[in-house]
Amino acid sequence: MKRFLLGIAAAGMLITSGAARAAESVTVQLKWVADAQFAGYFVAEDKGFYKEVGLDVTVKPGGPDIAPEQVLASGDADVIVDWMPAALGVREKGIPLVNISQTFQRSGLELTCLKSTGITSPAQFPGHTLGVWFEGNEYPFLAWMAKLDIETDGGPEGVTVLRQGFNVDPLLKKQASCISTMSYNEYWQVIEPAAPSLRLDR
Repeated sequence: MKRFLLGIAAAGMLITSGAARAAESVTVQLKWVADAQFAGYFVAEDKGFYKEVGLDVTVKPGGPDIAPEQVLASGDADVIVDWMPAALGVREKGIPLVNISQTFQRSGLELTCLKSTGITSPAQFPGHTLGVWFEGNEYPFLAWMAKLDIETDGGPEGVTVLRQGFNVDPLLKKQASCISTMSYNEYWQVIEPAAPSLRLDR
């Protein structure tokens, strides 16, 4: 963690002073595979923005079997891209993560529901099965359900939570009424096969 904090401090000094010196090596671990949500990191590299501030940046793609927090804790990355709820959950367990940037103004995480279910608002969720990503992605969903006072234990007045893989199969196979999607990725995987759907933003 000291390496992480020192890396951030060094990056900050380089950015503010613009001093000519050997490039500071920084490894960034992404939350997921290299898709649209991380475009800015690669554009910055392509346009030489890192080099301009004296940084030699290596961007490592993530995946379903990669936990950015563990990569950081093991010293294999200086900076990670993570969801805030997941990062807070890990910090509560003793890994002293520090938030240095909030890249997006709003989350791209959504629930996408089959039109045939008749769901047009969150008030109609009770009695339905909802697909939810885990590995830290469940925290926003569970907080949302708590705010709506909707139980997640599968009872008749609540919802049944289906542990969803990182695909849209539960919706296309009608195993769930709604599933987790990202606005720039899985939502369009649902739309492309012409599956009738309606989008419910979180």
